Amino acid sequence: MNALKKLFGGNTRQFGMIFALVALVIFFQIFTDGRTLTPGNVINLFNGNSYILILAIGMVLVIIAGHIDLSVGSVAAFVGISVALAIRDWHLTWYVAVLFGLLLGALIGAWQGFWTAYVGIPAFIVTLAGMLLFRGFNQFVGKSNTVPVPEDFQYLGSGYLPEVGPNTGYNNLTLLLGLIAVAFVIFSAIRSRRTAQALGADVQEGWVMVTKLVLVNAAILYATYLFATGRPGTSFPIPGLILAVLVLIYGFISAKTVIGRHIYAVGGNRHAAELSGVQSKKVNFMVMMNMSILAGLAGMIFVGRSTASGPFDGVGWELDAIAAVFIGGAAVTGGVGTVIGSIVGGLVMAVLNNGLQLLGVGADLTQIIKGLVLLAAVAFDVYNKTQGKKSIIGMMMKNFGRSSENAPDETSSTREAISKEA
Repeated sequence: MNALKKLFGGNTRQFGMIFALVALVIFFQIFTDGRTLTPGNVINLFNGNSYILILAIGMVLVIIAGHIDLSVGSVAAFVGISVALAIRDWHLTWYVAVLFGLLLGALIGAWQGFWTAYVGIPAFIVTLAGMLLFRGFNQFVGKSNTVPVPEDFQYLGSGYLPEVGPNTGYNNLTLLLGLIAVAFVIFSAIRSRRTAQALGADVQEGWVMVTKLVLVNAAILYATYLFATGRPGTSFPIPGLILAVLVLIYGFISAKTVIGRHIYAVGGNRHAAELSGVQSKKVNFMVMMNMSILAGLAGMIFVGRSTASGPFDGVGWELDAIAAVFIGGAAVTGGVGTVIGSIVGGLVMAVLNNGLQLLGVGADLTQIIKGLVLLAAVAFDVYNKTQGKKSIIGMMMKNFGRSSENAPDETSSTREAISKEA
């Protein structure tokens, strides 16, 4: 037990969502006769949920800042149909079409950010209006028709890393990507440990760090094996690659930059943040605009995967993204949450949904189970906080091979950092 406490930072409950994810995978692997951890199913799971996970990255920043965005599904649908029509009518190349979609998302985000940040209308109301507004625009612009997209644009949502190099029986680029991920994890852990030692901070025992690295890298290598051994023509999906890049970028922004700390501070206590020199209006404007940009990207990825844009794209996406964020440990009141935690929460919902489908569970019971999981996860985290403990996912990310310089989980530490900067 003492070894477990050392390994998991003194409180095994802080890894609740990771344990839940692993337990779900093992459960469904057993009761689906091994169909869960097959290369084809894992690839389909990532392809089918990548756009929700991308939405979760933007949504966690919105929720950390103390807001909510109900319009992301409608914005994604509107951007998707607009891009599909632009490709068809204006003969845009795929990369110009992507830039057009991101720009359109930025304009929509600026519109909603203006009303939220500078006019002072609550984001809940602004984005509720946006949900109706852009759903109507989607059907008006597309005339409620389905608009197909060309094959080069479909690659964005359904493509795979190509086959290169000698015939090894695996996808070589996927293997290379997995090895890079392993090297990155090891390098980050060693660098964090050396930084902590240089600052005179307490560091974990060597065997604890090694054990964590072995567990994490074993999971990465097994996932690499699954992606590299799929049916011919498949490998690590392009949407998964886009998601991985976004996780690295936004994880760095939220943990290592001034703007990331400002987002935490505004969500924790806006007035205290303003007294520390934070421009809360700019922060709120930025997170709302960023959310719509990612919504536009998610919409384009979905259109690429489904080969066409339709009038019912994006329905319910906002609920899935919000559920992923709260399951991942974000606080309803703002100021708490992590990008990685939201991805874990999204994967929990994705694995649960996928496993229930493999078991042949009906859609009605699936919705009931997902609702109970969301309620239980948030209730457990709220209970943990009321006992004077930190957020489960927040503590997990603090202790999992990270130094104290990373993104704070508690708003008080955020405000202290900002006060020093000011």
